[in-house]
Order: sequence, then C-alpha cells, then structure tokens
Amino acid sequence: MATEAFAPAKINLTLHVTGRRDDGYHLLDSLVVFAGAGDRVSVEPARDWSLRVIGPRAEGVPEDDGNLVLKAARLIGGVPCAITLDKHLPTASGIGGGSSDAAAALRALHALDGRPLPGDTLPLGADVPVCLSARPARMRGIGERLDPVPDLPSVSLVLVNPGVAVSTPEVFRLLSTPDNAPMPPELPQWRDATALADWLAGQRNDLELPARTAEPAIGVVLSRLAETEGCLLARMSGSGATCFGLYADAVAADDAARALRELHPDWWVEACGLA
Repeated sequence: MATEAFAPAKINLTLHVTGRRDDGYHLLDSLVVFAGAGDRVSVEPARDWSLRVIGPRAEGVPEDDGNLVLKAARLIGGVPCAITLDKHLPTASGIGGGSSDAAAALRALHALDGRPLPGDTLPLGADVPVCLSARPARMRGIGERLDPVPDLPSVSLVLVNPGVAVSTPEVFRLLSTPDNAPMPPELPQWRDATALADWLAGQRNDLELPARTAEPAIGVVLSRLAETEGCLLARMSGSGATCFGLYADAVAADDAARALRELHPDWWVEACGLA
C-alpha cells in the first residue's frame, strides 16, 4: 500500500548572507515559510529502489541517483520502495523543490513503516533540514541551525517563475560582499499581514540584486507583482528565479494571479496560502 507526503514550496521571506566560511560555504540568516503549493511523493514497498517522475513539471527531472529523492531514500535505508514524484513546482527555481521532495520522501518512508529518520540530513543539501520540518523557522549557519519563529498572521502568496534558469554559484559570485547584517536578534509578533509586510520591507534578500544582474527577467517579475492590486510586498525567494507577492487575503492573491497569467501566459503563476 502506497504512502504519500506533500512537498511544499520553501519560501525565503528574508535571506541575509552574513558571512563565508573557509570552506567556501556561505552563512545565512533567513525567515523560511512553506507554501500551500508543492509536489507530492508516494512510496510503496518493492524489490528494488526506483523513482518515477510524473506531473506537469516532470520534463527534465532525473529519475536516477542524480535526484535528491533517491539519495534521501538510500540514506534512510530499510525496505526498498518504488517512489513516485508528482512534480508541480519549477526545478532549480529558489523554492527548494528538490530539497522539499527529498524531505517528503523521508517523511513518507518513515510513515510507511516507522523506519527512523536520519539524524543528519545536511549532507543532502542546506535546505533539507528545514524542509524536513516543513514548519516556519529561522534558518541560520549553512542551514543546520533552525529556531522557531513567532506565529505568522494569515497571509496569501502569489508565486511567479518566468521560466529562466539562474545559476546559484553565479549569483553568489556576483554578490558584492558576503558580510552583511543579520536579522534582529529577536523577531517581533506580527499582528496581521500588513505588519508582517512592513517588517519584511526593512529586511532583505541579499541575493536578489545579483540574481537580477544575472537574469533581468527577475526584475520584470518583481515589477509586475508590485503593480498588482493588494500586493503588500514583492521579493525574490532563495537565489531565484521564483518571486513572491504577499497579500492580505486569498481573493486579492487570486485576482493578482489571474491578471499575471493574462499578461504573461508563459510564466508559472500560483496563488496559495501558507502550508
């Protein structure tokens, strides 16, 4: 019998680059949330490990050990399973799709038969630990330090990807300095969506400017989002190219998504709440 887990999109509401270690890894301070849009992973006992990728975003997604899902499955071990990844999120787009898929595979395998989750998932990727928790968190270090955050108000999001590939190493290479200020030591209580957006406006995604330099389409996406009625904040997530607009309610987000699809039918546009 198959067991399924949801792999929500990971959204960096903030992403402050605060340093670089001697081994080249960058240090981050990020407020991470998870969206109601995502992929689905199902697992079923089988003779050998295998991965099949289906769904509207399946094209080009590897089905071999180059996929983090199979790497995660082999890490947790136990009875081999046939794994199906139903792919709805754009790949390599700054919303942790591969990491969230790997984390969902771990959760599904754990739910299937109780096999213990790995104690350390950081070797799979910097975003995998936070994606395994799939809860809002303050992520620091290279992704290994996760702290709870104040309760978030009800908000809606519009996620937009213009269909361009952005190289994460190139974005970091274009970063003017890795030594930037972190978020405040204590995060506030946000009474509503407007308060959250106002606070976020005083924070940053330090990778946004270099990503826009590498791929100007990101700037177009941010402008289009900011122009939609009810958009409280427009920002890029991760290293791009996916951007998000923050809205007070689902009606405003749905209207904005509809308008953006009409203007740019070739873009991936998704209105959703928080997971």
